[in-house]
Amino acid sequence: MIDYLFLTILLPLVGVLVNGFFGARLPKKLVAVIGCGTVGAAFLIGVSALIALARLPVAERSVELSLFEWMAAGDLRVHAALLFDPLSAVMLVVVSGIGLLIHVYSIGYMWKDSGFARYFTYLNLFIVSMLILILGNNFVVFYVGWELVGLCSYLLIGFWFHKPSAADAAKKAFIVNRVGDLGFALGIFAIFAVFGTVQFSEVFHAIREPVNGFVDGQNLLVLGAIAVLLFIGAMGKSAQIPLYVWLPDAMEGPTPVSALIHAATMVTAGVYMVARCHVLYELVPGVLAFVGVIGAVTAVLAASIALVQHDIKRVLAYSTISQLGYMFLGCGVGAYAAAIFHLMTHAFFKALLFLGSGSVIHSMEHAIRHAHGDADPQDMRNMGGLGRHMRITALTFVVGSAALAGVPFLSGFYSKEEILTSAWEGNRLLWGLGVAGAVMTAFYMTRQVLKTFFGKFRLGDDIEAGLHESAAVMTVPLLLLAVGAVGAGWIAKPLHVFLSPVFNSQEVIHGGVEAAAHGGGHGSLMVIAICAAFAGIAVGVALYAKASDRPTRLAAALEPVHRLLYNKYYVDEIYDRLMISQGHALSRFLANVFDAHFIDGVVNGVAKVVGGVGEVLKKCQTGYVRNYALTMAAGVVAILLYFLMR
Repeated sequence: MIDYLFLTILLPLVGVLVNGFFGARLPKKLVAVIGCGTVGAAFLIGVSALIALARLPVAERSVELSLFEWMAAGDLRVHAALLFDPLSAVMLVVVSGIGLLIHVYSIGYMWKDSGFARYFTYLNLFIVSMLILILGNNFVVFYVGWELVGLCSYLLIGFWFHKPSAADAAKKAFIVNRVGDLGFALGIFAIFAVFGTVQFSEVFHAIREPVNGFVDGQNLLVLGAIAVLLFIGAMGKSAQIPLYVWLPDAMEGPTPVSALIHAATMVTAGVYMVARCHVLYELVPGVLAFVGVIGAVTAVLAASIALVQHDIKRVLAYSTISQLGYMFLGCGVGAYAAAIFHLMTHAFFKALLFLGSGSVIHSMEHAIRHAHGDADPQDMRNMGGLGRHMRITALTFVVGSAALAGVPFLSGFYSKEEILTSAWEGNRLLWGLGVAGAVMTAFYMTRQVLKTFFGKFRLGDDIEAGLHESAAVMTVPLLLLAVGAVGAGWIAKPLHVFLSPVFNSQEVIHGGVEAAAHGGGHGSLMVIAICAAFAGIAVGVALYAKASDRPTRLAAALEPVHRLLYNKYYVDEIYDRLMISQGHALSRFLANVFDAHFIDGVVNGVAKVVGGVGEVLKKCQTGYVRNYALTMAAGVVAILLYFLMR
């Protein structure tokens, strides 16, 4: 099946073309079958190819498939080629598998939307773009996928473009990512300038070979600059400080889009890139440490903001930023397999949580509309007691929240604890930040579960009467994702063994149950991770299990801190003051002063000069023959005088 790997990209692309050109005239059921079927086929091919790869000898588990020569300009040779190794195989199955469940869920969620066919066209294109990124065997093909996922995020975040908030969020995501992508593009240019190639295997082989002399200070400085430029791109795509501000606003798109962005596609691209380029980053440990610091600080900062948010999707958005921080923390301390492991487990429970929130919003919107109300269906302050009406959604949401909080024996516990153990061995300060983030994560997820599904419904009996569980097409994906959120953590050891040839290491698995076998420090670290999770849960239960004014009194007592967190550290306001307002001022100057006076002045001045010369010259055109004869005679006399006086 490895030889047919190109079909994983081609089949969803066929779905894009068919639904894009003909979807508006096709029955919705056929649009859904095409959209889901092509991704499902890609998933099955990916699983078959992964199995085939696993059966190969370890030394042969890296297969390159060249489709055709794409670019040939001077020394640059770029082939449209695929790289299939354990890392890309795992990513392929995760992206296509989670993507398939989100596609199926979308049938129910988007059924009544007038843009149903357009939605599935964009969703298929998102999968195509991410698979190009994952499977490309060189930086140029990788960059094509990198930019395409940015385009798809713009299209899907702004899917309901008639809403100003959605259009603004789409533009914000697109512009912020252009900042990161500029650094990424410069990094690729530098790679070609240094190595004369953009193919992963050739670049990494050149770095590994001592004879190439990359151990001297000057070359290490160049490689460090390349690593930083590439990571700037990752900071944008994977929403790390200071380029994380677009991701919380990305929830303006349909909820399944949020699930796809946050769980399986765009935001995982940066983590995958750092893991793919680990050979480069290991040669510049200072940059690798920088990656870890950015990840740890982002994890804590985003988790602290999530503590006080009221929008059910915004809490999850900041949670994604925080969990991505953990993945970069893992990369920063050299635990690349642990980072990919957390990427995989996070894909299950974060897709589950976003789709669960979509189920809640779907029911809330219906109930509010039925009762002719105008309350915000995403505000948790308008919820409560939904578990009585949405048992499957509530159960699966609790499972996903527990996995994210790091409750033992669920997937998130294993992957997060493994990253924290690696951080302890690499940098104790980063470990401390990771533990603090884990406590906050457990707290805000407990808060979200209790405010949404337990207690008394807050909008009255008339609206509560309209609440209902979502259709099976939406709840079945929730159940399947819940199974993954529970069981994905148990494949830690085989996953690490499978990935070890890529990272040329045999990382020790400290996470979860196996930590007890190590005893000593590692066993203590596992206990600390468990205590961190249950401490956050306990505080959340104490504040929100019963209706009381404790949260209000606590917020009042810590009013400056609460205001700072609620306003997200005023980062958007700082950007507005330092960049956006200055950009507007510069634009006004260019439009009203520079353009109006200088540009228009030059253009209008040229026109006036030409017009003035024309006014003078037109007097020579009198229309009288005698005037022309006189002029000719004067010319003859002038010529004669010229020659006589020589």
